[in-house]
Parts: sequence; structure tokens; C-alpha cells
Amino acid sequence: MAFTHDTELAMLAAVALVNSGEDPDTMTTTAHLAAFLVEHGYTGHFARDESELNSIRALRPHLRALLLSDRDSAVGTVNRMLADAGALPQLVRHGDTDWHLHAVEDDRPLATRIAVETAMAMIDVIRADELSRLGVCADDECLGLVLDLSRNRSRVFCSTACGNRAAVAAYRARKSR
Repeated sequence: MAFTHDTELAMLAAVALVNSGEDPDTMTTTAHLAAFLVEHGYTGHFARDESELNSIRALRPHLRALLLSDRDSAVGTVNRMLADAGALPQLVRHGDTDWHLHAVEDDRPLATRIAVETAMAMIDVIRADELSRLGVCADDECLGLVLDLSRNRSRVFCSTACGNRAAVAAYRARKSR
């Protein structure tokens, strides 16, 4: 299943945001937040202050719960998130990005915009019945989320580091026999 470009970007950003809360936390300063916003192409108003950082950090467990929920629970959460934000989906085009959906204004708080973008992306995931593309890293020592966008659904690690760690452990286990 190929998702639309904006759905993939929003899902990748949501997973990255959630994973930033894993040990070690990589979203501890406003500079980290600014780098995240640039990396994931967020536009609109950014306060770039501690309050905004704290609201984004507080959003992470809610997004984690959404991304790991079953289909029916996800629907309830998505509907609640969109209603709470007063979301009104509209097509927009800006910068180098062609027509895509925004559901809240660019001057709304960043945490609200991220929550709504994630909820809007989850609509596509839920409708396509593709929640199985989301999961927890196969590394027993990691709780990072995995978004598997591969054709053959083969991605099981949240990062190259976790995949490498598992490969080394498997190699060592084979050699010790």
C-alpha cells in the first residue's frame, strides 16, 4: 500500500517524534525542536521557546498510544483529536510542496498542528487497514516505534543501530556454539 506523500511525511515525523522520547531523550532543547521541525518540513508559526518544547514533549506519549492502538481505538482517538482542534481540512500549497491537506491554521500552537497532522495521516492508515505497518522495534532492549513502508513489510527495527546491534548479537550467538 502506497500512502500519499503528505501521509508518509506526517507518519514518519510522528514516529520520529515519539522515538525522540526513548532513552536517551533527543528532544530536550529548543535547538533539538528546531532541528526536528526543519528535518520534517513543518511550516507555520514556531515560538521556539520552552513552553512550546514542553507541549511537544507532552504530546509524545499520546501519539505513541495512538500509533500503537488497534483500529477501533485509533478511530476514536483520531476523531477526538480532530474535534478538539476544531479541524477543518483544506487543500493548501506552499513553498515547493504541491497540494496537500492542512486541517488547522498555520498560527495554531505547534503541538496542535502536529497532533492534527498525525490524526489526518492516521485517517489514511486506518481506512487502508494498514495499522500493521506500525509496531515496536524488534530489539528487545528498545521501545522505539517502527513505521514499515517497505513493499514486503520487512522492516522490524526502528533504526540502523538497532538492526546492527541485533545482527552482531546473532553473530556472536552463532560463534559461541
